[in-house]
Amino acid sequence: MTGVEPAGAELGIADGRALGCGTRLLVTRPERRAAARAAMDRVLLEIDEACSRFRADSEISRLNASAGKVVGVSKLLAEALETALRAARVTNGAVDPTVGAALRMIGYDRDFAGLPAAGGPIRLFARAVPGWRSLHVDSASRTAWLPAGVEVDLGATAKALASDLAAEAAARASGAGALVSLGGDIAVSGPPPDGGWRIQVGEDSGAPLSDDEETIAIQQGGIATSSTTVRRWRRGAVELHHLIDPATGLPADGPWRTVTVAARSCVEANTASTAAIVLGDAGDAWLEAMGLPARLVGRHGEVVRLGGWPEPQPLR
Repeated sequence: MTGVEPAGAELGIADGRALGCGTRLLVTRPERRAAARAAMDRVLLEIDEACSRFRADSEISRLNASAGKVVGVSKLLAEALETALRAARVTNGAVDPTVGAALRMIGYDRDFAGLPAAGGPIRLFARAVPGWRSLHVDSASRTAWLPAGVEVDLGATAKALASDLAAEAAARASGAGALVSLGGDIAVSGPPPDGGWRIQVGEDSGAPLSDDEETIAIQQGGIATSSTTVRRWRRGAVELHHLIDPATGLPADGPWRTVTVAARSCVEANTASTAAIVLGDAGDAWLEAMGLPARLVGRHGEVVRLGGWPEPQPLR
């Protein structure tokens, strides 16, 4: 998904890359774009240093390397770990941070841009991940502990948390309304432009804006899309993607290829969109029970709208 400039509005826009994905910042006061961008960039750098599994010098890499020991963590990593555990509790384990070893086993061991599109044959074994209850975090003492052999990956929540924190920081620094999109994980903060923030809905956040795509408008909160169609690669005859089912330790294999959710925050939206794909046949019923507006795309392109998700509107 991509943030879209509302018709007739003058916005400050800044595009870039961070956390292995494209970024977009929109600010309702163009003259304050530089201040907003600097604030956003600080948050993204701090998240990368704390939460990136692909940096040997990150805090999460040091925590994984110290499994079996109590490790001191920063305030930001403690928040990110607590956020991941909260997502696991809400989804009854469908979104689980202890999928690190499973992701490494299927070859997702580096930033996706550096991952070969195809590789040699791979043998896959179904085995449940250790489970989120094995991760212990004490925010008061800023410590964390993992059992030996457990690896944490925060990919399901850390980028969404970064969007929420970056939007808040950009709005605060600029004194304006701000939208931050990180690879389609979108958060807004501050006063919106007239008519709200218009957002194009699609399966690939890198796709160009098009009059043929659906759009929605939001005033606050966040939107997130989880999809099995974009981050894919092949090992021998096996096609893989990055959304792991904790029950099997393998890529989720349900009926939904893409799920988009709107919620009070980007973290809440991304937690729900990921859970819906992992839950498979039960994903749509779970979303309905949560009462969240959602758009689901099935394997063959069929679209289901839940929770008041609007019917298609043209971009212009």
